[in-house]
Amino acid sequence: MGLAAVAVVLTIAAGAAVTQLPALGAGGLLHPARRPVVGAAPKGCDDVVFAGDGVALKGWRCNAAGPRRGVLVYLHGVADNRTSAIGVIERFRARGFDVVAYDSRAHGESDGDVCTYGFLEKRDLSRVIDTLGGGSIVLVGTSLGAAVAIQEAATDKRIRAVVAAETFSDLRTVAAERAPFFFTPTIIRRAFQLAEQQGHFDVDAVNPANAALGITVPVLLVHGDADTDTPVAHSRRVFANLHGPKRLIVVPGARHNGSLRAEVWEEIEQWVLLSAPLESGKSL
Repeated sequence: MGLAAVAVVLTIAAGAAVTQLPALGAGGLLHPARRPVVGAAPKGCDDVVFAGDGVALKGWRCNAAGPRRGVLVYLHGVADNRTSAIGVIERFRARGFDVVAYDSRAHGESDGDVCTYGFLEKRDLSRVIDTLGGGSIVLVGTSLGAAVAIQEAATDKRIRAVVAAETFSDLRTVAAERAPFFFTPTIIRRAFQLAEQQGHFDVDAVNPANAALGITVPVLLVHGDADTDTPVAHSRRVFANLHGPKRLIVVPGARHNGSLRAEVWEEIEQWVLLSAPLESGKSL
């Protein structure tokens, strides 16, 4: 192949990168893989459908075993579903919590075509909380779910406490950090623009660090110091902006989705129990 032909090929490749890579990036952001829900509802739980913000959310509603403390809402991570809540359900039902877990929009069995990382998900969460009645509401979220919990807690006064594992501080930063090495700043910027147009949301509004400025209830953050997908700096930025009781547990050697070890769950449990004392009233 002559130099002229090589130049033509390179020009075509460059043009394809400009036109196709942003679309691929936007698609990857908006459409995470759906993990199928396998198995029946856990003991003490019923299958339910919650009405989110224009979407039906499939989930479980589980009754406390023993004296009631309140309601714990579990929020899963990206490309996951409610089945990752099974251990949480078993642990906290035994401690007096009704537990709610549901598939986030565009995940599991729930409706929705796009994931917006909290922009719409926090509205869904608010509508789920509307169905729970009074009492203490505790949010426990991981990754995407952690970010959603923080964004909702900034404005929802019904929430008593938050546990957020491996949150990101803002969507623009974490998505750019996770982009393939061949995504130039121009491609990344265009991918965000396409995602906003197709997903009908504002990327810069998805900002748990900014949301943290409005939170005064207790917040426990957990993050692994070896997390390269969402570096621990994200949780540190959120932590710095919190004004209420707060704690950051940095787990040595833990990568993404690996910080919630058995010993960490013991500390989470104590934090939650202190935040939600026993109350009178009926289960869900």
